[in-house]
This record gives sequence, structure tokens and C-alpha cells, in this order.
Amino acid sequence: MFKRSFYYLWGSQTLSNTVDVLYLVALTTFVLERTNSVIFATLVPFFRVTAQLISGLLAPLIIAKYRLPILLALSQCGQFLLFVLLAGYLSPWIGGENLTIIYGFIICISFLDGWTTPTRNALVPRLVSDHVLMKANGLIATTDQIVQFAGWAVSGLLVAMLGSFPVLLIVASGYGLAMVVTFMIEDPTEPKRRNFWDWHGTASSIGLSKQPREHSEANRRTASRWDTLKEGWIVLFKSPRLRALTMMDMTDMLGGSVWAGAFMLVFVKEVLHKNEQWWGYINASYFAGAVLGGLLVVAFVDRLEKRMFSVMLLGMLGYAVLTLLFALNTSAPLALLLVLLTGPFTELAAVSRRTLIQRSAPKELLPMVFSAQSTLLNTVFGVSLLLMSAAAELFGIVNMYLFAAALSVFAALVGWINRKSFVSVRKVIRGTEIEPKL
Repeated sequence: MFKRSFYYLWGSQTLSNTVDVLYLVALTTFVLERTNSVIFATLVPFFRVTAQLISGLLAPLIIAKYRLPILLALSQCGQFLLFVLLAGYLSPWIGGENLTIIYGFIICISFLDGWTTPTRNALVPRLVSDHVLMKANGLIATTDQIVQFAGWAVSGLLVAMLGSFPVLLIVASGYGLAMVVTFMIEDPTEPKRRNFWDWHGTASSIGLSKQPREHSEANRRTASRWDTLKEGWIVLFKSPRLRALTMMDMTDMLGGSVWAGAFMLVFVKEVLHKNEQWWGYINASYFAGAVLGGLLVVAFVDRLEKRMFSVMLLGMLGYAVLTLLFALNTSAPLALLLVLLTGPFTELAAVSRRTLIQRSAPKELLPMVFSAQSTLLNTVFGVSLLLMSAAAELFGIVNMYLFAAALSVFAALVGWINRKSFVSVRKVIRGTEIEPKL
């Protein structure tokens, strides 16, 4: 079922995600207090997302060279060291306030963080048996949502009570502990490390896993960096099943930004005629619903596993209907309930899609596939923010949510049109035969 390394991965990533939230709130608060400028404060998440996007593009070059657990450990180690330096710079003894230096630290830390999620998602199928893969994804999704749900509230409280500098020390300590735990992860698909410094993988590139090691090494040396960078993209769009899943993810993501704080605040004030307090209630209800959805996936995983494709479409359509009702509703209590109910449907669709992707390519190619998909979806999310902002400005906030609901219906339609790609037939990806499972 679950190998011990899965628990190390799960625990280290949960801790890492928790301190990520802490540092984002602490630095945003610090910049806002020093500048009294919302624009400068907004640059904190902007630089973070931009650096992660660039990191995702370049990640295949690193993935092709190192073992996946080592990549995670190096990321945690680098972030730990940078946070120690950043905390020292912002300490009362030095009192650094140069925004260029602070933003530079944010860019470096975020760049190191950019390859962690694709690497984690690619590692999971290697650390659990196939029949519990969906359950493992459900557990990770649940803890991710719990971190988001509780993290923002707790981090705001900690910053208010302790100040930015003590919270940054907590963040540095958290990254240090996550780094230690990550070094304990072993990839069973790779030969056991001969010593601590044995960091290089044996066959990360496409097609190399089927060849003798000496041939793999020769091919890796002759492969160009461009070939390595485009490897995941080729697999992503050559497989009909992966291509369909990616198109569904992209379409759904176009409407996904409607739950961003700014849009929600406008809806609460203009449609529900409530103040910022209800904005907080609805945000809490959204994350609580996501946590509930993850728990339901874990609880009923055996039943869901048998109808994963249908469950994925049901999740997307259910989410679309609830978003439609939310847009047309003017009652604040009912809005809380509708947002809460979107959680289970969102998690059903998201966990099913992730599991299907993990089963749709050879395990040695998944890091490249997830890196390409992560870069693509981050870009689409940025476009979505601009698109939905324009829709809200031109057509009103209610029509923006109606448009988002229509996009989710279209995403489900894309899946239905490509349903033949999800039947249990043999697929060939550049000479590697796999048997997709639903």
C-alpha cells in the first residue's frame, strides 16, 4: 500500500506548504507596513508566481539529472538557507528595508519552490501501490486544503501577535525540519544510494528507462538541453488521453480565478449587500468545503475508483451547477451553503484528473509531464485573472460567475467528446506501451 517514504513526502510537503503561507503573509505585511503601498505589497505574490513559472519551464533540465527526492531536498535546503539570510537581513539588529533585496530573496526562494509540486505529484505513484493511488492523492489534497484553510487565519494571527521577524524565524525552522525529513525519502524505482552524495538519477529521460544504464548515460550526454525542455510537452500533447485531460484542466482553470479574493469581495458587496466580514465567512466556507471534499474522496475511494472518468465529469458538472446557482443567488446564508457544497465536487474532479494523469504516462516521464502542465496552468491562471477582470468590468460580477460556470460545462464537454481516450486500451507513447486504467 503506502511505502514509508510516502509518509515522509506527505509530512515534509505539508510542513513546507504551511510555512509557505506563513512567509507570504509575513513578508506582505512587512512590505505594507514599511511602504503603506498596496502596489508594493502586491508585488510579493507577483514576483513569487513569476519566479515559479520560470522555474517550471526550466525544471526538466534539473529533473533529467537528479533523483526526485534529492530535488525536493535541495529545494528545501536552498529555501532554508535563503530564509535564514532573509530573517537576518530583516532582524532588529540589521534592520534591512531595501525592497530590491527583499524582492530578490522572494524571487530566489520561489524559483527553488517552482519544481516541488511537479516533483511531488510525480513521486506519489512511485511510493504507493496503484490500487491506493487515488486515496493517496485524496489525502494530499485534503492536507493541502487544510493548510490553506487554517494557514491564512493562523498566519495572520501570528504576524499580528509576534511581528514579521519572529514569524520568519519560525518559517526558517520549518524549512529546516522539512529538509531533514525530505532527505529520508527513497525512490524505489532508482537504485539505492551508495552514499549521501549519490544524487544523480539513472533514467529520467523519455525512453531511457528501457535501455541499459551505459546507453542511458551516453544518450543523456548527447541529448540537447532543448530536447530535454520539450520532452514533457511532447508527451503531454502526443497522448490523446493526456491531451484531453490538459485541455479540460486549461478550460476549467480559465474560470477558476473567480474565487480570488477581489472578485469575491465585489460579489459580497454588490450582490449580497454585506460587508467584509461576510467576505471572510465565504472564503472560510470555500476552504471548508474543499477539506470536506478531500475527506469524502478518501472515505469512498473504493467506489470512486471504479468509475473515475464518470466521477470526474460529475464533479465538473456539479461544480458548474453550484457556481450558476451562486451567481443567481442574493441570500448571504444560502451563498455560504452553495460555496461549501462546491468543495466536494471540486475535489472529486481535481483528484480524479490528477490520478488519471499519473496513470497515463510511464512513471519516469511524469516529472516532465507535470512540469509542463504546471507551467501551462500557471500561465492560464494569469490569463484567467485578466479575462475575468475584463468580464466583471464589462458585463458585471454576476455575469462573470455565469461565464465561469459555462466554462466548467465546456470543460466537461471536452472530456465527453474525448471519452474514447479513457477506455482501457493500449496506448503507445514514443515506443513505450502502457495500459491505462480507470
